[in-house]
Amino acid sequence: MQAGDVLTWERTFTEQDVQEFCRISGDNGAHHITPDEHGRFMVHGLLTATLPTKIGGDLHVLARKMEFTFLRPVFTGDTIRCEVTVTRYERQEIKVEIAAAVECFNQAGKKVLEGAFEGIIRR
Repeated sequence: MQAGDVLTWERTFTEQDVQEFCRISGDNGAHHITPDEHGRFMVHGLLTATLPTKIGGDLHVLARKMEFTFLRPVFTGDTIRCEVTVTRYERQEIKVEIAAAVECFNQAGKKVLEGAFEGIIRR
């Protein structure tokens, strides 16, 4: 692993995903529980943000800082591709310091989320 590496993860959000996140988070905003004119439900922003956290989890990152900007809505049925670009990977004696930039795109190629995270990986 080194600065410049890009890691990706993709998933399609379902109505069941949104219902479960409503239950777990307690966020039952009308836009999450009432379908739009196309029968879709709006996916929670923080549920969308689980894509980069999945990649961080695969790397065993203990996050210290996370920052997300939600650029456009995500709906059930949307397939979101997350790209995490490592911007810092500094090996130290007992840990690795890591930082990364995050971009998520829907199936139409439109950016829905951008952000960054910083953390450590224990060695």
